[in-house]
Amino acid sequence: MIVIENCAVATVDAARTEYSVGHVVIGDDGRITAVGAGRADAVDRSARLVDGTGCLATPGLVNAHHHLYQWVTRGLAQQSNLFGWLTTLYPVWAGLDAEMVNAAAAAGLGWLALSGCTTSTDHHYVFPPGGDDPLAAEIEAARLVGLRFQPCRGSMDLGRSAGGLPPDSLVERTEAALLATETAIDRYHDPSPGSMLRISVAPCSPFSVTSTLMRESAALARRRGVRLHTHLAETAEEEQYCRATHGCTPVEYAEQLGWLGDDVWLAHGVHLDDPALDRLAATGTAVAHCPSSNARLGAGTARVPELLAAGVPVGLGVDGAASQEAGQLGAELRQALYAARLRGGPAALTARQALALGTVGGAECLGRADEIGSLEVGKLADVALWRLDGLGHAGIDDPVAALVLGPPAPLALLLVGGRTVVEHAELRTADAEILAGQAARAHRRLLALAD
Repeated sequence: MIVIENCAVATVDAARTEYSVGHVVIGDDGRITAVGAGRADAVDRSARLVDGTGCLATPGLVNAHHHLYQWVTRGLAQQSNLFGWLTTLYPVWAGLDAEMVNAAAAAGLGWLALSGCTTSTDHHYVFPPGGDDPLAAEIEAARLVGLRFQPCRGSMDLGRSAGGLPPDSLVERTEAALLATETAIDRYHDPSPGSMLRISVAPCSPFSVTSTLMRESAALARRRGVRLHTHLAETAEEEQYCRATHGCTPVEYAEQLGWLGDDVWLAHGVHLDDPALDRLAATGTAVAHCPSSNARLGAGTARVPELLAAGVPVGLGVDGAASQEAGQLGAELRQALYAARLRGGPAALTARQALALGTVGGAECLGRADEIGSLEVGKLADVALWRLDGLGHAGIDDPVAALVLGPPAPLALLLVGGRTVVEHAELRTADAEILAGQAARAHRRLLALAD
C-alpha cells in the first residue's frame, strides 16, 4: 500500500473534483483505494507513506500520438513543411533496424516518463526490408522503462510510383501489411483489465496508404476488437491531395472507408471545416492534438475549443521527436493552451481543460477512460506527483495553473500501477545516461548509413 498525503489533488474526474489538501491511497493490487480531502483514514502500518507537501497529485499523463523511432533523427529538415520534411527523412529512415528502434524508443519513453507520462501510444509505420521486428524492439523498451504502452502497428503500401509520397522501397505489399498487423495482435495484444500492452491498427495517412489497405485494416481491427488510428487533416497539402486524388476532403474520404467511429482516434485534425467537425462529433471519433509538432512544421492550429464544445474526445500527443524535438508531454499542456488562445483569445482554453486533454482526453482516445486518466477509486494507480514548491512556481497559488502555465515541474513521484517509475525527478527503472548514450550512438550510425 502507498499513501500520498498533504498534497493538492486534481482528480480530473467527471465533476473535476479538486482538494487543496488531500490524499491518494493505492492498494497492493496497483489500483486506487481512496481519494479525498485531508489525511487518509486509518492506514496499515506497513504502508509506504509519501509526504506530498508542496506538491500536486494528478493522473499520469496519457500520450495519444507519437513516433518513437524518430528520436534518433531529431534536428533535421528544420525549415520544412510536412511533405518536405517527410521526403527528406524517408531515405534516412530506410536504414533503421530493430536495435536503433529499441534505443530510440527507450530514450523517448524514458524522457516521456520524466515529463509525467504514464501511458503512451506509438505509431510505427516504417518497416525497411529485412528480418528485424521494430515493433518488438519498442515493446521491449516500454517494458524496460515501465510505461503502460499501446503501440500501433502502422503500415504504408502507396509508394511514389503509384502516386503516394514515400519511396517504393519503404512501402509494404497490402497483403503483407495486413498479415503482419494481425500477427502483431496475436503476439502482443493483451485486452485484460489493467493491461500494460495493447495493440492498435494504424495505416499511416491518405498519401501513403491505398484505400484497399484502409478498408481492410478497419475490418481487421473491428473483427479483432482493437482500436484504429491514422493521421488525418494535418496539413493544407494533405487537403489538396485528397481533393485532387479522391475528390473530397480528408474526413469525407475517411468516412467513405469506414474510418469514423468511437473506436477511432485521428492524429492532428488541424484542417477541419464545420461539416467535418460535425461528423467527428456525431460518430464519436476522437482526435489527438499535437500543438508543438503542428507549430514546428507550420501546419496550423487545431480547433480544439470547438471540438470540445461539440463533444469530440480530444487528447494530447507529443508526436514524433523529429518534428517535436522537446519530446515532453508535460510541456504540451501549456502548448495546447497557448495554441488555443492564439487562435481564439484568452478564454479559449483554461488550464484545467488543458490538464484534461493530457489525462482523461488521452485515455478516451486510447479507449481506456474506464481505467486511467483520472484519480478515482478502482482505477489504475497511474499517478503523477508534481513538485510545485520551488523557485519556478513560487507565488502561484493555484496549483493547476502552476503546473500548466509555470515552468516544467519536477516530479516527486511517478507511479504506473503503483510501481515507481520516477522519484525525485530521476528515472528509477532505467539508467538515463545509458539510454542517452544508446540513442546518440544509434543516431550517428543511422546518419552514417544515409550519407
